[in-house]
Amino acid sequence: MTEPLQIIGGGMAGSEAAWAAANLGVPVVIHEMRPKVATFAHRTGDFAEMVCSNSFRSDDHERNAVGLIHWEMRQAGSLVMEMAQQHRLPAGGALAVDRDPFARAVTEKLKSHPLISTSYEEVTELPSSGNWIIATGPLTSPSLAASIRAATGAEALAFFDAIAPIVYTESIDMSVAWLQSRYDKGETEDEQKAYINCPMTRDQYEAFIDALLAAEKTEFHEGETAGYFDGCLPIEVMAERGRETLRHGPMKPVGLTNAHKPDEKAYAVVQLRRDNKLGTLHNIVGFQTKMKYGAQTAVFKMIPGLENASFARLGGIHRNTFINSPTLLDAQMRLKSRPYIRFAGQITGVEGYVESAAMGLLAGRMAAHDLLGRELSPPPAETAMGALVTHITGGAEAKTFQPMNVNFGLFPPIEAKGGRKGRHDRYKAYTDRAKQAFTEWLS
Repeated sequence: MTEPLQIIGGGMAGSEAAWAAANLGVPVVIHEMRPKVATFAHRTGDFAEMVCSNSFRSDDHERNAVGLIHWEMRQAGSLVMEMAQQHRLPAGGALAVDRDPFARAVTEKLKSHPLISTSYEEVTELPSSGNWIIATGPLTSPSLAASIRAATGAEALAFFDAIAPIVYTESIDMSVAWLQSRYDKGETEDEQKAYINCPMTRDQYEAFIDALLAAEKTEFHEGETAGYFDGCLPIEVMAERGRETLRHGPMKPVGLTNAHKPDEKAYAVVQLRRDNKLGTLHNIVGFQTKMKYGAQTAVFKMIPGLENASFARLGGIHRNTFINSPTLLDAQMRLKSRPYIRFAGQITGVEGYVESAAMGLLAGRMAAHDLLGRELSPPPAETAMGALVTHITGGAEAKTFQPMNVNFGLFPPIEAKGGRKGRHDRYKAYTDRAKQAFTEWLS
């Protein structure tokens, strides 16, 4: 029988890696320390638990790099994409999921697979032999992180990541707020009304910014040097960059018409997205925060429609760890100094649920091929997965390496034929080229 593949971590990347390898006929052991050893953000011991947003972002695979990676993962038999589709929530053009049933479904699928077993123990040191994938995510345990630093001879890099608050839907004043997706995006009425919108006048917005800037924030220990990932900045940090920053970011009013006052244009709008299938919970979109709990409730209740809001979960901030992959990993995502170990997911310096899961899928396939006596080349750089793995394993500048979402800037450029292409035409050309290349690679 084929030697088992050992996977440390049961998050998005570890779950995908296990599913990919097992479906190629390789036995897998998932080592997950939860719930025996807790983390700051997790609440359960389920695999693929979503702790920040409940969204996989855009599902548009024709003109969006994130939607394209969704498409590629589905073509490759992704467990995360399959379960996300089964537990999908209306979210306009985005793929949002009912987070708890989604995680339970992933867990049940993995535990029912005849080639997958689970060990609920913390792995505290890098293994010295075998076949391993480390997919511990951004919340790698301190002991394992220390072992990784010792083995690589380099300090693990880090950044801060923040979580947005979740509100009980029944506590939102719908005589003030209204249901609408931006620009009425979505094919069904549910999708076109997927967000709750809370309008602000200019005076309300200015008062909100003042309170946000003055609120008591979580302070970090002396000597803490980690920065923030730009894709998940706390709202206070955005506000500090300029009073209008939020109004041009998560609070932009464009594409929205107040159903209660259609002739009155809002100066800013706070959006909430459904967080579960029942619709009893909504998260405040883009409102990651490092405010202390008491300050959060006071400031967020200044938002029209949320004056009497009741919070199922307040926001928070935690330190994430990732490695300098361009220096440490080869094109097969193997640790150069210990090639029997692969890394996958956010610890490699990709950012986002989808990107993490995609790199897990790829690492699982590569490891399985190794164990079956053959080598699998990475997907072409023209594909979304290929562009991302190329970036983290050598395409990025090691000295300035930071967490990265998938985006068309990572793809080899397309030469415009017959004159300059518009942005939408250019993005469609990227996805058409990627789909052809990925289909050929997959076959």
